[in-house]
Amino acid sequence: MRSNLELLRSTYEGQSGENATRLLDLLAADAEWVEAAGFPYAGTFRGPDAIVANVFRRLATEWIGYRAEADSFLEQGEQIVAFGSYSGTYKETGRAMRAAFAHHYTFRDGKIAHMVQYVDSYTVRQAMQP
Repeated sequence: MRSNLELLRSTYEGQSGENATRLLDLLAADAEWVEAAGFPYAGTFRGPDAIVANVFRRLATEWIGYRAEADSFLEQGEQIVAFGSYSGTYKETGRAMRAAFAHHYTFRDGKIAHMVQYVDSYTVRQAMQP
């Protein structure tokens, strides 16, 4: 059986669509997903359907080449923090961005039970401004 870290790492390593599929498979049915205040998709979403509708679907349709690439991970028990950067071009403006992030995950029984995003929201919002 793969470790939580190996499972999580696999959600950052492929193409965006593949990563999203692997991530959805890792979400607990009652997962809580917290997008940072100030981020364009800010809020707390519960359950895979709400997470997809309010975060992933919007990223997939509003951005060109949107990626979340993790450079390093810290693990302590059931908690893992991924550090990396987002990149992509906002469709409406044609502006590209690269923004640093940290994702703090809590696992339960091999599934993601909770995630909190920390991000340079300013950089993302700048790309969205006309």
